[in-house]
Amino acid sequence: MIYFSQRQIVVPGFVLAEGNYETGRNVYKEGNKFYATVIGLAELKDKIINVIPLRGCYIPSVGDVLIGKVIDIITTAWLVDIRSPWNAILFAKDFFSKPIDIMKEDLRKYLDVGELIVAKIISFDRTKNPVLTAKGRGLGKIEKGTVIEVEPTRVPRIIGKKGSMINMLKKETGCQIHVGQNGRIWISGKNREDEFLVVEAIRKIESEAHTTGLTNRVYSLITKRRVVNGKEKANI
Repeated sequence: MIYFSQRQIVVPGFVLAEGNYETGRNVYKEGNKFYATVIGLAELKDKIINVIPLRGCYIPSVGDVLIGKVIDIITTAWLVDIRSPWNAILFAKDFFSKPIDIMKEDLRKYLDVGELIVAKIISFDRTKNPVLTAKGRGLGKIEKGTVIEVEPTRVPRIIGKKGSMINMLKKETGCQIHVGQNGRIWISGKNREDEFLVVEAIRKIESEAHTTGLTNRVYSLITKRRVVNGKEKANI
């Protein structure tokens, strides 16, 4: 007997099932019962019970803006990795600004496997793959810059209260910074040096997110790096 619905969130010690099943990831068996060992999403596939841990993955929500990576192309859509237990779907009609005959066009010409996009979730109910749109201000294919990944749980700290941290980073480095709710961050600056400075600052925020006075320390880091880089340039 199964005691959970597909993709239900469970906690350690939750009784998942009892009977003739097999233990998968993050599940242990005691007697005739199966238990979860982590907080995650429970699933049953081919008599095997798994729990997909929530830490390090993103749980989609309608309206979220994120950065996705194309992993497959089908006739009328792209399959997109969004760092979630669910892959997302981007239909051609939600990518092109003008209607095209998708039966005659090769979608790979416009967006190929491995390429990145800024997109918004327009539908999701946990029973189906999230659906994306890449039409709208600030959305679309990423053509240049640097993309990094952080823990999705660190996103609020990187943005800061009322955008204080991210606005400071933008102002002090001159870079455009797009923080996806799924923990992917796109940085676009005048040069790679500025982009790498933002990456260093974000890594500091990520590792020290639990501490106070972080905004001042990140500001100090940026200031010091700019002084050093300025001296290096002067010596060239």
